[in-house]
Amino acid sequence: MQPDMYRSILNSLSEGVCAVDRDSRVHCFNAAAERLTGVGADEALGARIETVIPRQCEQIHGLVKAIWDSGRPVLPVATHIVNRRGQRIPVLVNAALIRDMGNGLGGVAITFRDNQTVELLRRELRQEFTSGDIVSKDDRIRRVLQILPQVAESESTVLILGPTGTGKELIARAIHEASPRRGRPFVAVNCGALPDSLLESELFGYRKGAFTDAKRDKLGRFALAEGGTLFLDEIGDVSLAMQVKLLRVLEEKQYEPLGATQPVAADARIVAATNRDLAAMVDSEQFRADVYFRLNVIQFEMPPLADRPGDIPLLVEHFVEVLNAEKGRNVQRVAPEAMTWLMRYGFPGNVRELRNVIERAYVMCQDDEIREDCLPSHLLEASTEAAAAPLHRPPVSLRRLPPEEQRRVIERTLAQYEGHRGRTAEALGIDKSTLWRKMKRLDIGGPA
Repeated sequence: MQPDMYRSILNSLSEGVCAVDRDSRVHCFNAAAERLTGVGADEALGARIETVIPRQCEQIHGLVKAIWDSGRPVLPVATHIVNRRGQRIPVLVNAALIRDMGNGLGGVAITFRDNQTVELLRRELRQEFTSGDIVSKDDRIRRVLQILPQVAESESTVLILGPTGTGKELIARAIHEASPRRGRPFVAVNCGALPDSLLESELFGYRKGAFTDAKRDKLGRFALAEGGTLFLDEIGDVSLAMQVKLLRVLEEKQYEPLGATQPVAADARIVAATNRDLAAMVDSEQFRADVYFRLNVIQFEMPPLADRPGDIPLLVEHFVEVLNAEKGRNVQRVAPEAMTWLMRYGFPGNVRELRNVIERAYVMCQDDEIREDCLPSHLLEASTEAAAAPLHRPPVSLRRLPPEEQRRVIERTLAQYEGHRGRTAEALGIDKSTLWRKMKRLDIGGPA
């Protein structure tokens, strides 16, 4: 069989194939491996595997060494690779020795099977999200993700601030999954959805006979989260009277179920979130200062989606992948015109609203592309009004803004002018060539 035929066969496989020699240099790299890693075969061939598959994928490098040491093949191992875009791609890896014609050891063959669909479904069903599931290139969110592992390892209380729909619960779940409590329950309660009388019994539980309908003991959320993490969402909506009861748990790590005569020890890590300005509420005496300071040991802030339009294409791609996994379809792209409408829209409901919009469009468009006619009419109308509204020049020179703020201003203006660099530069009061240099330095692309 001719070498070209072998290459054609390898490139027709859906699994990535990579072969390395004793010096860990790559001698085979098929088309599926290129797609998974984002590295071209021309660049991979002859390079060391640590260059092609970064050291973040230490388990794969460990498997290669283990095979050379033991001579035994490795059956499917669930791990991940990190591609050129920095994305963690779940894969199933097989590896085995390659023998030459004289039955000597010629190298190691590694195959990668894309496991994203299974992993996406598993996480969606179990709601087990890690920091790798948080899709963003925004500097503020990246800083949160950088320190999240060390915060998770601690037992400190965390307060997450940000508008509704920005992913505060996703951050809370990522903290739990990265913590020593990961094998124990993650329990969430929306404090703003319940009046005090119900919230107290919901959090602390009650004993049989505590009130007329208390026919038996009921465990509260603190008991259900024993050994794990309790997520108190919308903590800013809790009344002052209820805050006093929460203070005891925060200070003394114990509480009393309704109708109980003895306190119960609480062993649950607290992560709280709110869309309200708690510091201002403390100043106006709407929120207790002692509770605020107990909650605000470590603070994370999630910016609204309108302040990070560069995340919209990344999130859209992620949501389409999740929907493909759930629905068994293969929607491959979002039409450029549809993406322009999405980039124009302000998304007052933030990431949650974007996900709902993409899910609706996914259902409405039955082929492999999401088009603008699949988008909801209210979004198109609001985006048209936004495009027609006059755009004021920035109140200060771009040069005086920090890089991340420059990026947000440029991305927002590009979106308003549908990626037209000339009109964007004019609106920003800079030369077109200056805009191009800033876009390149800040890694900005116009609407897809």
